[in-house]
Amino acid sequence: MPELPEVEVVRRGLARWVAGRTVSAAEVLHPRAIRRFADGVTAFSAALAGRTVVDVRRRGKYLWLPLDGSDALLAHLGMSGQLLVVDPASPLEKHLRVRLGFTDGGLDLRFVDQRTFGHVMIAPLVEGIPAPITHIAPDPFEDAFDEDLFARRLRARRTEIKRALLDQSLISGVGNIYADEALWRARLHWARPTSTLSRRKISELVAAVREVMTEALGQGGTSFDSLYVNVNGESGYFDRSLAVYGRRDQPCSRCGTPIRRDPFMNRSSYSCPRCQRPPRPGAAPS
Repeated sequence: MPELPEVEVVRRGLARWVAGRTVSAAEVLHPRAIRRFADGVTAFSAALAGRTVVDVRRRGKYLWLPLDGSDALLAHLGMSGQLLVVDPASPLEKHLRVRLGFTDGGLDLRFVDQRTFGHVMIAPLVEGIPAPITHIAPDPFEDAFDEDLFARRLRARRTEIKRALLDQSLISGVGNIYADEALWRARLHWARPTSTLSRRKISELVAAVREVMTEALGQGGTSFDSLYVNVNGESGYFDRSLAVYGRRDQPCSRCGTPIRRDPFMNRSSYSCPRCQRPPRPGAAPS
């Protein structure tokens, strides 16, 4: 699933190619893509026709296009969703779900989703945030992100640190890949209890999250297959810089110890057994 860096790459592309343009028509080719818009296909298309895209914004893994008025087109890419800007005359993609044309006759905006886990919807804005995602915490790049508040809530959660990082109500935008990478940089084992983390160590972890995501953003995100691409259909290259994720039995770039893979929440967690020591029962905060 695309995480914050991948979604930010898409947001920047949309801001360049879509912001300021007026929708001429919206076509829904698969109703599942708008399943969370209760008013249905006809109302969805009618609500977008003639509307101007004011901006393109993001929180964590969600994107939205504020429209002239008090609502926005909200999108979540899911496992395989793509927002592409393409020539209106180009052939329709095999898994095209929603298509927006514009009054200037320029590039279409197309939502393509092979697995149809992603979705788009029209939602009212509440203080600039789409109503369905107001419960999601600010991501670590937002001005609204409060590190002291995050640290207090993290320690109070009393769970494993990786589970906490994946909790979008605590900090948004972090998924399996960047959680593993940030924990490796901070020398923290994924199963470390949050209650044992000192304030200093939490600051190091937040810095590691920002650092790895900034580097990933600079390389266009992480693409393991063709399902994540930017608005021009191009892949990211941060997978070539990953330190632990997906590198089972390969040497740690810091100490040379083979990387370990552990089952985690029906997924995998990758770590260095030497750099990221498993937690000891009753360990003091550090």
